[in-house]
Amino acid sequence: MPDLKYIALVDDHTMFRKGLAVLIDLFPRYKVLMDVSNGRELIDQLDPDHLPHIVLLDIHMPVMDGYTTAAWLHANHPSIRVLALSTMDNDATIIKMIHHGARGYILKDADPKELQVAFEEILAKGYYYNEMMTRKVIQSIHDAGSDSVNAFPHLTDREMEFLKHACSEKNYQQIASDMFVSERTVDGYRESLFKKFNVSNRVGLVLYAIKNQLVQL
Repeated sequence: MPDLKYIALVDDHTMFRKGLAVLIDLFPRYKVLMDVSNGRELIDQLDPDHLPHIVLLDIHMPVMDGYTTAAWLHANHPSIRVLALSTMDNDATIIKMIHHGARGYILKDADPKELQVAFEEILAKGYYYNEMMTRKVIQSIHDAGSDSVNAFPHLTDREMEFLKHACSEKNYQQIASDMFVSERTVDGYRESLFKKFNVSNRVGLVLYAIKNQLVQL
C-alpha cells in the first residue's frame, strides 16, 4: 500500500464538506482523517500522535474562523500544511491567510484535478497558489532559497519599509499614510519591487518576501 497522506477538512457547510471528503478519498495516496465544522472542533479532535499532513481550511466559520485556526496550527503544529479553501479570490483575503500561516489557497469551485495538484505541491514544495499566480511568480517563490540572500536585488530603505507594510493587511492608501508619502509614490515602490522580484501582483510580492525571509510575520 502506498504511503498515505492524511487530510483534515474544516468547513461549516456539512453537505459540501462530506462531498469533498468522498472526493478526496478517491485520490490515490490520500485519505480524510477527519472532517469538522470549525477550528475549535479541529483542535479538540487533533491527535498529536496521528496528525494530518494537510488541513483544508475554510475561512469564514462560526466559533473559530480560518484565520484564528491557521495561526493556532502555525504556532502549535508547524509541520501541518494549511491549504485555505474559500469562495473569495481577492488579494486582501489571501494575504491575511498567508499572514496567519496558510501555505496555499484554493477556490471552492476549483476542478478536482487542481485540488489534487495543490496537495502534491504543498507537500513537495511547501506552497501552493492557484492560476491567479503566474508561473513566473510561483517559480520565483519556489526557486529562491533562504540561503541565497546575496542573490537578492538591492532594496533601498524606503522599498524595504514599503515591503514590510505590503506584507500586512493594510491597503495602499493606508500604507501611503503611514509612510507619509503620496499614493503615487507608493505605486512607484510597488512597481519597482514587482520588477526586482520578477512578480506581477501583491500576493506574489508577499509570498516572495516571506519565503526568502525578507519579512518576518
